[in-house]
Amino acid sequence: MTINNLYQKALDEMLTASSDDCQHFFVENNCVLELAYWELLHKNPQKAAKIFETIADKDIRAHWGIFVSHLVQGEAHGYPTYFELRNFFEIDLDLFFTYYLGNYIENIIRYADWLFTINPEVLKFIGRSFLVNGYDKYGLLFLKQAREYFFNDPEMHYLLAEYYTKENDIENAQKAIKNCLSILPAYFPALTLQKKLKLNCKK
Repeated sequence: MTINNLYQKALDEMLTASSDDCQHFFVENNCVLELAYWELLHKNPQKAAKIFETIADKDIRAHWGIFVSHLVQGEAHGYPTYFELRNFFEIDLDLFFTYYLGNYIENIIRYADWLFTINPEVLKFIGRSFLVNGYDKYGLLFLKQAREYFFNDPEMHYLLAEYYTKENDIENAQKAIKNCLSILPAYFPALTLQKKLKLNCKK
């Protein structure tokens, strides 16, 4: 197996929480960013932050890693950028669900309104992450909050439509699809779901 294959195997093990053996690979092959994430996901955020700091000047993900390592401890040190929130926030939140790090998630949620002022999509990211990880009611709460502040986001309306469809609340699902398509008429997932609902209603 090539080094690239071994790296991908170790990375997949960490991302899926399927094995802790990947730590040895990260250490032996000087995978600094990945090792920092391993520490973060294994409840060592202070150690993770120190490792992130060693490469923060040349790796934007490490800069974000320092911030999120403090955030999961209930502390906001510095400011994340709009693009850091867009590119990394939801990915990391999903990882914390994968590792059952409820305290991390709670600490992040406390800062949701503040993070929203930096990137308005944050509430949608949180809502979608809760939905994907099986916490539908919490997901709905954040998506409704996102709708109040950022109504012109077609994806947010589509996510609401998906939720209502899952709950067999066809009336609200159709309303959400209508809102989505009024903003972006060519939004393909919404058009597909709309057709699906019409077919089901005819049965």
